[in-house]
Amino acid sequence: MAGMKALVVYDSVAGNTEKVAQAIAAGLASGAKAVRTGSPESRDLAKLSLLVIGSPTYGGRPTDTVQKYLDGLPAADVKKLRVAAFDTRLKAPFARIFGYAADRMAAWFKEKGSQESGSPTGFLVKGRSGPLLDGELERATSWGRQLGGK
Repeated sequence: MAGMKALVVYDSVAGNTEKVAQAIAAGLASGAKAVRTGSPESRDLAKLSLLVIGSPTYGGRPTDTVQKYLDGLPAADVKKLRVAAFDTRLKAPFARIFGYAADRMAAWFKEKGSQESGSPTGFLVKGRSGPLLDGELERATSWGRQLGGK
């Protein structure tokens, strides 16, 4: 999408979600950036056409930092956005019981009237603090290309 302004906003605890966020940004339109939830850029939604949000999954939810970020977003800006959500998660049977952060973030945006750009997506880590499974960063870049229409 020519002229699309995209931003990937994430929280990362062990560094895995940050790596995925950067890979997604690399796959998106040129000029797309990955920034942490606390950065000033993460609040500047006015010129965005796509917001991608990412978090590690803890107890089936995004981190408190991501939830606070979402809750602080201006409703008028959120309504205008195309959004996509991703998380990093364990590939463990018990994890499915609690659910995943990406699904909860996508539901939050849907409730606020945003347009979903891509299905909530999870990227797999080997253990609680990682590393990512082989091929996950390539998959993240590819997902970014899909989101960006490349």
